[in-house]
Amino acid sequence: LLPWVPVAFGGGIALYFAADHEPVLWVVATTAVALLLGAILLRRSRLFAPTIMIAAVAAGFAVATWKTARIAHPVLAKPLYSVALSGFVETRDIRERTDRFVLRVTAMEAQRSDVKLERVRFSVRKGTAPEVGSFVQLKARLMPPLSPVRPGSYDFSRDMFFQGIGASGFVMGAITASIPPDAGGLRLRYAAFMQGLRDAIDSRIRSTLEGDNRAIATALLTGRRDAISTPVNDAMFISGLGHVLSISGYHMAVVAGVVFFAVRALLALVPGLAVGFPIKKWSAGAALVAAAFYLLLSGAEVATQRSFFMTAVVLIAVMVDRRAITFRTLAVAALIVLAVAPEALVHPSFQMSFAATLGLVALVQIGMPNLFASPDHSATARVALWGGREIAMLFLASLIAGLATTPYAAFHFHRVTPYGVLANLGAMPVVSALVMPAGLLGLLAAPFGLDGVFWWLMGIGIDWMVAVSRWVAALPGAVGRIPAFGIAPLIAASLGIIVMGLLRTPLRWCGAMVLLASIAWGLSVRQPDILIAGDGASVAVRGGDGRLHLIRTGKDSFLLREWLAADADPRDAGTSALAEGVSCDESGCVTPLVDGRL
Repeated sequence: LLPWVPVAFGGGIALYFAADHEPVLWVVATTAVALLLGAILLRRSRLFAPTIMIAAVAAGFAVATWKTARIAHPVLAKPLYSVALSGFVETRDIRERTDRFVLRVTAMEAQRSDVKLERVRFSVRKGTAPEVGSFVQLKARLMPPLSPVRPGSYDFSRDMFFQGIGASGFVMGAITASIPPDAGGLRLRYAAFMQGLRDAIDSRIRSTLEGDNRAIATALLTGRRDAISTPVNDAMFISGLGHVLSISGYHMAVVAGVVFFAVRALLALVPGLAVGFPIKKWSAGAALVAAAFYLLLSGAEVATQRSFFMTAVVLIAVMVDRRAITFRTLAVAALIVLAVAPEALVHPSFQMSFAATLGLVALVQIGMPNLFASPDHSATARVALWGGREIAMLFLASLIAGLATTPYAAFHFHRVTPYGVLANLGAMPVVSALVMPAGLLGLLAAPFGLDGVFWWLMGIGIDWMVAVSRWVAALPGAVGRIPAFGIAPLIAASLGIIVMGLLRTPLRWCGAMVLLASIAWGLSVRQPDILIAGDGASVAVRGGDGRLHLIRTGKDSFLLREWLAADADPRDAGTSALAEGVSCDESGCVTPLVDGRL
């Protein structure tokens, strides 16, 4: 029953985000507590299973409501110009063309506005972002958080709200450092220390590597992935290797696994320790410490938190002599993540990460015993000797993880990776055996000044990974564009994946039928004939050729890219051909619809 509890808990969170207005916290909390107490009283009754599931739904709803109430803060509703702000720099991102930083506001002065924001995210010229922990003064133009660019598309303002950010903006003029009114707090000092550590690692990598190799190496070790060039970034995602750039379960497993086996091998060299002490448990403890350090170093994003909790549960299971890789392990990790950050449920990294992990745990629990339960004869032994089972497992793991994440990639990014298995088979063994171990050894050797050779080895593996991604991305049909579809087919696909993964009887194949129905449902969704931007500055009309034709008075390349991607349209957002068939004069614009009407 336990693996179904986080499903019900997540269902309650989903209900919260579907609510028309903010629920009343005390009513929601009282209801959840009452249902939980009722489930406890009925724990020896046949009604326990449905009661605890209903209580889990109510608990998820209450936790999401409480989290929103706890972090509630002012959000900018309309643009403000020439705003004077001062505050502490909390985070800094180095990007390919520009830099970004988040300012914790201590003072704000704006004409014709009395709003007092708590945090603002700024974009500045590359190389001009101030240091984390510094106290600065500046003037800026502020904009409200970006709302969805089309109905049903991703809500960036929701992300910013849960990060405590009330506006975004552009700095006007110079950023002036000044004496802070106070120390800024322990959290700010910690952020400054970790940022300094990431910068130090990046500078050491920069001494050996450059360009995309340096950016990818830094992304794998510190989570800072914004400096990767657009062609390489696109090739990675088109080929299906984009998950390598986002620190998640794979990276955490490699870090913990390398440390676990290295420590265990070193301890096994001492006969007295190997015979008389639990060196396996000691190794699991060392791996847990390494995983925790990697979590802090990489910025502790949602996907990384999920990965750490999952890895921690596995390692703790080893330390207390329990079975490590089970559906219960995944359930505990999911409950921890959703309780700490209920907003993660609607984030693509959480959805894709847990879908892939559910598929892999099902493969370990169900697929492997059935696959390899063959009689031991000479042919099987020869295949196993040459690594046949390992190759088969790598193929199956890539295939299942890729299929499990496909509905979410199609929904959020409007594309699939037809050759994802091919790219993962070609690149992931090198990343696992060379790139990540070399990076870990580089971190260990850096204080001694002996890290250069490890960054060089890491660069060789990254060269191979980039070459594989470019080759796969150039194959015919590699760019699998999918038109946008609503949330209902995605919910159906999620239900199908969960049923296939968690049910223990042949009824699990009902999930496959639900999954197939959701695919047909998603592909049959009709695309809109007219799209109008929120500010009215851009309008797209579907013409007789079935493609969008643009009527534009403003310039918003991001919005146009999103519209074209959601329409599975390969055209460039900057081309003049988008306005083909549109006639404009001083009074307005005219263009034909699909049925010929103007």
